[in-house]
Amino acid sequence: MHERLTHFREILRYVPRFRDRVFVIAIDGAIVEDENFPNLLLDIALVRSLSIRVALVHGAAHQVRRYAELFRLTPSDHDGTGITDRPTLDLAITAANRVTHEVLEGLSANDLRAACPNAIVAHPKGILGGVDHLFTGRVERVDAGLLQTLLEHDIIPVIPPLGCDGVGNPYRLNSDAVAVEVAKTLRAVKLIYLTTDAGIRGPRGVVRQMTVEEAETFLKRHRADLTPETVTKLTHAVRAGKEGVERIHIIDGREQEGLLGEVFSNEGIGTLVYANEYQSIRPAQKKDVRAVFHLIQQGVQTDELVKRTRADLEKQIGDFFVFEVDRNPVACAALHLYPEQGKAELASVYVDDRYANQGIGAKLIHYAEGLARSKGLGELFCLSTQAFNYFIQKAGFRLGTPDDLPPGRREKYEQHGRRSQVLVKSLGGDAPRG
Repeated sequence: MHERLTHFREILRYVPRFRDRVFVIAIDGAIVEDENFPNLLLDIALVRSLSIRVALVHGAAHQVRRYAELFRLTPSDHDGTGITDRPTLDLAITAANRVTHEVLEGLSANDLRAACPNAIVAHPKGILGGVDHLFTGRVERVDAGLLQTLLEHDIIPVIPPLGCDGVGNPYRLNSDAVAVEVAKTLRAVKLIYLTTDAGIRGPRGVVRQMTVEEAETFLKRHRADLTPETVTKLTHAVRAGKEGVERIHIIDGREQEGLLGEVFSNEGIGTLVYANEYQSIRPAQKKDVRAVFHLIQQGVQTDELVKRTRADLEKQIGDFFVFEVDRNPVACAALHLYPEQGKAELASVYVDDRYANQGIGAKLIHYAEGLARSKGLGELFCLSTQAFNYFIQKAGFRLGTPDDLPPGRREKYEQHGRRSQVLVKSLGGDAPRG
């Protein structure tokens, strides 16, 4: 009971960030037939209850294979990436319709309204390398108005891997590609692939997180060692990240509460591919001393920060990083390292009042966490006289004591006499997943 309560509190911490935003959840056909599918639908119902909008895209490759065996057919393609002849198209339509029905049925059982819209306009994939792909298609466009209307009326769109052209000709599509187009169209904050693997596996096991750039490099380096399904997932994850989707998750849809564990926790269960939201953050340089000093002075005046002289700042500028807007530093923070104790101090976090409440402080904190992890440090601590509720409720810190401070830092703490609250966060092995 205690663990579940803690889990629920962790979920609630993410709700303000995602309220009224869109998650696109892409479900492999095999997951729809798995025994965990009813639990997955409960998770989706919980997500919807938190005022997060959801669009579902499903695949049908598993059902195409099963129906092919049943009818003793040899499909020309299973997942919409190769050539689709007429018999395979007929098989794919039958399989996709069956999966759509099962998804709609399951959502209804959880009191969720849903509909299968004709929102995907497709064109033939065409002749590639001299080979006609026949009834394999590509997404031409997504009917944004139709999907938005459904979402605004609390109706979950359920989108199959099929599309039609302007005169009603049907085409087989790859569901992973459809999911990217839907996520882009709806400006989704998350695209979540539910598959039958635990994530993207590297030489040392599942890779927990990668930037889009790292994922692209990984794909080039390890493509020969990856399954075709994994290559497709990672390829589309990279494309989604490059084209505006902030977070792409690849997880095992058969794991109980896996969806919640991935989306609403720092640890996650699968692989997160994320766009580099820290592109506006950079290490401070000597030229930034004046701007950083000015920011810190604002914090000193409100008694939020400890006073630093300009000379002190010049000596320590290498510990600072800044957030820029139009190449002007509007926020700063510092990371002081204590490698012997395996700890780092997050200090001097300040955002110019004109840029408050835009999530910049959270980005600075996450950036510092990643920096500390890259140095092999296991714990982050900070001292605060006013913002400790923010650090606890929004950034995942816990209350600590002066005993948690490295010896040298504790000495300074006692000398200052500010009686700041000590806050501590274990960094574990992975970056925040939100």
